[in-house]
Amino acid sequence: MMITINDLNFHYKKNKPLFSDLELSIAPGNICGLLGKNGAGKTTLLKLMSGLLYPKSGTLTVNGHNPEDRYPSFLSDLYIVPEEFFAPNMKIASFQKIYGAFYPKFSGSQFDQYLQEFELEKNNKINRLSYGQKKKVLLSFGMATNSSLMILDEPTNGLDIPSKSIFRKLLASSITDDKCFIISTHQVRDMINLIDPVIILENGKIIFNASIEEITNKLHFGMHFQESAASDALYAERTPGGYLAVTPNVTGEETEVDMEVLFNAVVSNKEKMQQLFKKEVHHDA
Repeated sequence: MMITINDLNFHYKKNKPLFSDLELSIAPGNICGLLGKNGAGKTTLLKLMSGLLYPKSGTLTVNGHNPEDRYPSFLSDLYIVPEEFFAPNMKIASFQKIYGAFYPKFSGSQFDQYLQEFELEKNNKINRLSYGQKKKVLLSFGMATNSSLMILDEPTNGLDIPSKSIFRKLLASSITDDKCFIISTHQVRDMINLIDPVIILENGKIIFNASIEEITNKLHFGMHFQESAASDALYAERTPGGYLAVTPNVTGEETEVDMEVLFNAVVSNKEKMQQLFKKEVHHDA
């Protein structure tokens, strides 16, 4: 496993526990989607994985390392793109020269390719770019490090529609069997057909953890034109064309997963969803 978490406990000073006896395993070769409402614990979990926060107890290993140790061999194989970041007062070319040296698998040719895709020039000063352009620089650099683990917190914030499409294409082409990407986002529609598996956090608890294959095997996403037809659904929401509903997949027909509707179904109907997927959920996690 790329990431293994056992009996992890964490709380901020003078606050009630956020994570209690948390259990989670994430395999390499995946683009993992970490979803949840504000305050669910997503960013905290990412910081624990990257060694920016330390568990109070329990174990957490990332690619055989304890992130808390912050060994160079761990840090040089991890790249983080946070939601809020500092943009240095230097040209992109200087940024590559200084920081690329810390990543043994960094590829200058890949970085050049990604920048070209995003229509960025190396002589641009990073701090003078727009927020979206700064994000493109960091995303391009991160993918070019070829780190085993790349953590992305709201990566599509600030990107326009064409740039989101380019990012999805580049990310999909970057994943290999020995890499793992973890994406925490509220913009689930931006990640359609990309994230797998899907992990949903709520109040520090993992309430859902399933692969896309499991989801399509067990759930059916479909449109109903009459409210009565969707009355027995696990979740349904009204749209201009009718009622978009999630129901148990009793026919075996595969339907396209709507991430936003899936998230709403899990949050609004936790017990039935957990019974359907027969996943053990640690309620004290």
